[in-house]
Amino acid sequence: MIEILDEKIFHLYNEKISYIFYVMENQQLGHLYYGGALGAITADELGYFLERENKSAGTVKFSADSGMFTLADRSQEYPVYGTSDFKEGALDIQAADELWYLDFKYVGYEQVAEKKRTLDRPASYACSGEAETLIIHMADTDHHLELVLSFSIFADSSAIVRSQVLKNKGSQVIQLNKMLSGVLELPSADYEFIHLSGAWLKERHIKRRSLEQGTVSIGSLKGASGHQHNPFTALAHKQATLNDGVVYGTNLIYSGNFLVQVEVDEWQRTRLMTGIHPTHFNWQLGHEEVFQTPEAVLFYSGEGLNGLANEAARFAEKHVIDRKWMRKLRPIVFNNWEATYFEFDQEKLTTLAKAGKDLGMECFVLDDGWFGRRDDDRSSLGDWFVDERKFPNGIKVFAEQIHQMGLQLGIWFEPEMVSPKSQLYEAHPEWVVRHPYERTAIGRGQYVLDFSNPEVVEAIYAQLKKIIEETQLEYIKWDMNRNITEAYSTYLKAVGRPQTEFFHRYILGVYHLYECILTDFPDILIEGCAGGGGRYDLGILFYSPQIWPSDNSDAVERLAIQSGTLLGYPLSSFSNHVSTSPNHQIDRHTSLQMRQDVCLFGPLGYELDITKLDDEEKRAIQANIQFYKAHRDLLTHGTFFQLLPIGDTENEVAWAVCNQDRSEWLIGFYRKLAQANPPNVEYLKIPMMDQAKTYLINGAAQVTGGMLKEIGLKKPYVFNGVNHEQMQVSGDFQSAIYHLKEIR
Repeated sequence: MIEILDEKIFHLYNEKISYIFYVMENQQLGHLYYGGALGAITADELGYFLERENKSAGTVKFSADSGMFTLADRSQEYPVYGTSDFKEGALDIQAADELWYLDFKYVGYEQVAEKKRTLDRPASYACSGEAETLIIHMADTDHHLELVLSFSIFADSSAIVRSQVLKNKGSQVIQLNKMLSGVLELPSADYEFIHLSGAWLKERHIKRRSLEQGTVSIGSLKGASGHQHNPFTALAHKQATLNDGVVYGTNLIYSGNFLVQVEVDEWQRTRLMTGIHPTHFNWQLGHEEVFQTPEAVLFYSGEGLNGLANEAARFAEKHVIDRKWMRKLRPIVFNNWEATYFEFDQEKLTTLAKAGKDLGMECFVLDDGWFGRRDDDRSSLGDWFVDERKFPNGIKVFAEQIHQMGLQLGIWFEPEMVSPKSQLYEAHPEWVVRHPYERTAIGRGQYVLDFSNPEVVEAIYAQLKKIIEETQLEYIKWDMNRNITEAYSTYLKAVGRPQTEFFHRYILGVYHLYECILTDFPDILIEGCAGGGGRYDLGILFYSPQIWPSDNSDAVERLAIQSGTLLGYPLSSFSNHVSTSPNHQIDRHTSLQMRQDVCLFGPLGYELDITKLDDEEKRAIQANIQFYKAHRDLLTHGTFFQLLPIGDTENEVAWAVCNQDRSEWLIGFYRKLAQANPPNVEYLKIPMMDQAKTYLINGAAQVTGGMLKEIGLKKPYVFNGVNHEQMQVSGDFQSAIYHLKEIR
């Protein structure tokens, strides 16, 4: 997958893509191409593309014997600011008050044929023969710096994974002000910048803007990837559609503060960069010390947004998430939160669990309120021992009751937080993240624990481990409900490290807690959560195969959240809960059918008081669970497609998922608002159907793939004011599920 031509041109390629860069005249690395596969090529062929004239008048001589040369109009692999390149760079270093203008020259390369999975920090991985990594060694001899650039390519993916390591070989302490992970240079600006943005309760809505000269960026300074923006972004060619056209994507295998920036220069050239957000970041490097960036992932698709989504999903499932979760069934969970909130005891919980088991649910998740003296959200975080008022016989006895029912047990934790009213806070107020001045912010009645301090992480894990062992726990819901304010660590002050290292050290501490849990309990399923979708990223998915996508479980809002999320993440990562109506977050009334139809796509769960449902509703839930179990693998790991244009203004949404050979399909159709006197018959085209095949629809009609592709499925026949007897759906918030099975 890697070929080196004339010791200066590097070609990473497979059957999907080619990625080419080279050593420029000044011995820095220039980027040449990333796109559809070119196959094997020769140095002579590439020489044609390497010949060029300087566009910029700002040319410089890089050595006494070199010709005039400029970086201003050169595409680069890891650009730095200041020497004829005046766009923002990926790396910024200073020593004391001196800004350094860096000149990393090519030294050599090596190739590595393995990419192992280790738990110390999140990164991509591959089994034997699935990936190759090209490691480029660079040096700035004037400043005594070594830079190692890693480029990984995977046999089954369009992805190129980038990361860097900087080493200080000099005696002078340096300040690393900025070190980004991913750079992608494109020769034009004919793209839309697509990002997933929103807020708490409406995360990851699809946003689009056309590129033009200037800079646009998204990011987070919350200590987490955040509700407002997501690290996944895309550059879609202006002519690209859902199923056709060139689209590039990028993501970051990281969960802390991040930046994604796109800059267009005066020649309409585009530079995309992503990595740790440089604001409030500075890393101190002494002699022989190193800094390693998180991995950035670049994607390419020539098959539109659906093609990009499929590339991103496959990569996450096979090369980020632990692959064993592709084989193990995701349990259908029943979470007690909206059924009880804090008002429960052991008897009430076991009654709910038994009712859920009778309907076919498989894992009972005990949510907030089981520990300390937790009767509201203003106490006991950090005191991870059972509340004996609610569990007079102890948590072990309760766990045994759940397991005796044939259910798995899950428990909610918020391990990164502490309440002012807690034993932990009274014992260790110095473990709180807060600056040493009189005014201190407290959010949501709680503080953030200083996870940059290894002692804090170990102390929290000691509490969690005891509960996990005592309950024989199978499932953890890991929540994080407060962003970091006034980031300051007494620990970093004590050990002489700059406070500007806090945010990165904090998220490394979070990863260490994951590592502790999964080292001792490798089969436990951890569901990530951060006030819902406040930390939905590849860094969390490395440890948690699924994530609670939003605290808003309203079916209509989830259409937008899921459509956006699945542009960059796999279906298996999107945890769904069927909740009650009216919805507890926005008070919207929707039918049980609509709620269940939306929640079919991804890991299924329920979160409502099922003891208050009537018999018809219980039968509907039981039937839905039976249907889900029959198609669970398809609905969790199938290939996902959007069938209709996606965006907040669209009234109709349609999702499709198929198995690997496309012989079986499940399609969901959703209409938000009813229309007056609509067309008698409407159709939903499925462009990716095999025209030569014939399919059975919902066990009845037989239709050819050509008909489904060119004409489509019949949408449900709607109420139009007079057709009460014929209508299939009526009112707002309509839905239908279609099962297509190839018969010949």
